[in-house]
Amino acid sequence: MMRTKTSAKDLLMRYTPVAVALSLLAATSSSVLLSQPPEQLDPRATMLLSEGRAAAAAGNIDGAIDAYESALTVEPGSVTVLLSLADATRRQGMQGKALHYYRVALTSDPRNVTALAGEGMALAEKGATEKANRNLARLQTLCGKDCAEAQSLAGAIAKGPTPRMVTADAVTPKTAVSEN
Repeated sequence: MMRTKTSAKDLLMRYTPVAVALSLLAATSSSVLLSQPPEQLDPRATMLLSEGRAAAAAGNIDGAIDAYESALTVEPGSVTVLLSLADATRRQGMQGKALHYYRVALTSDPRNVTALAGEGMALAEKGATEKANRNLARLQTLCGKDCAEAQSLAGAIAKGPTPRMVTADAVTPKTAVSEN
């Protein structure tokens, strides 16, 4: 009886390090296999992206959006193009459209911290601070509290929603009849 305990103990001691090493190898190789390779863009899309960035830097947001939309037709579903387009539309004040582009980018890359931060900023600008705080919490678990994306989203949440402009149609004058 004593012999079977020692042989079981011997087997455990002999094969445990090998089993641990193999499990670490499997975990490392599976995470490498699941990571996405860097996105290779069509040269035309790259040219349109750089045109859009130049237009955005010059303050021509409409021109930037046009260039990004053209790049999106060349490279449909490209996360890089979608993020640029989402950022430009958010800067133009079209948070709803920006949210659409961020969500499409997050569909293909759910751990993209830039898309999470951008979506959170658009939500905060719309006044949906609870949803923006959820994005902030997810960002902080992915990249930590000190990453640039988490800090910029925290600043946008603290700033609050952007003021909405009132159109002329929303304010109708009251007609008053007066006698001369």
